[in-house]
Amino acid sequence: MLWQRRTRETETRMRAVKKQMASGWMVVMILLMSSSRSFAGGIEARLADSTALITQPEKIVLLDCHFNNEWRKDAAGNAVRYHYVWQDTTNSGFSILGGIIRNAGASLDTLSQSPSVRNLANADIYIIVDPDTPKETVSPNYIDNQSIDAIVQWVKDGGVLMLMGNDKGNAEFKHFNQLAGRFGIHFNEDSRNRVVGKEYSVGAFDSFPDHPLFKGVNRIFVKELSTLKIQNLATEVLSQGGDVIMAFSKMGKGAVFAIGDPWLYNEYMDQRRLPADYDNARAAENLFRWLLAQTQE
Repeated sequence: MLWQRRTRETETRMRAVKKQMASGWMVVMILLMSSSRSFAGGIEARLADSTALITQPEKIVLLDCHFNNEWRKDAAGNAVRYHYVWQDTTNSGFSILGGIIRNAGASLDTLSQSPSVRNLANADIYIIVDPDTPKETVSPNYIDNQSIDAIVQWVKDGGVLMLMGNDKGNAEFKHFNQLAGRFGIHFNEDSRNRVVGKEYSVGAFDSFPDHPLFKGVNRIFVKELSTLKIQNLATEVLSQGGDVIMAFSKMGKGAVFAIGDPWLYNEYMDQRRLPADYDNARAAENLFRWLLAQTQE
């Protein structure tokens, strides 16, 4: 009968519609599940990246305050450490350099005792600057053989040592050279670039090799420094007129950088004394980014 045929046609159409709806919902569910997986995967990836950033420790730049151990009285009469230390904001301090190093992603620390394999273990860069003479400290801590052996082993294991001396009469050389000599470097105990008054050009260097330290650097200022002699493992980074000014040495997994002056102290890191066309601060940033890249993970 007609009504029966129409009923069957209606039921057939309803089943087709339901089938299409079911297929549509299936597609929607698949898309949602796929999107969820992608979204979750993205979150997991971002979380993994964030976790890596959180868990990766900062590299540590450790400054010696044992061989360079100078004190003075502050305005309140308290004894305070000064002269090439992080917290010294006067001309003689390393406070500006410390800020540059932190901006490069490293943290700062100080070692006020003899270096050993144990207390160097967490350091990535270890700086020894201007070791004391009796003129500067009543009882200087000289670099001894035990300290030298510990430093050499630490370098072999991947540490980066930075040696900043001074000119004749302003630093200890005998023991300092016993350490430097293990890496093919010798401080000549002379005095180059003796600047009088504002004759800054006497201390200027403006011709550089192709090296990361000098990228974007037009001129630097280094006065009254000890020149270097290099052999065996060491190579020159900067020289002028036959004098080696900066040197670099590789040993084991680590390395050593040397210069005969503490040239990155506050007095010559901005325009408090230097004209604006000197780039000591830029060179400092380049130097520490390069040295940090030399360290072993």
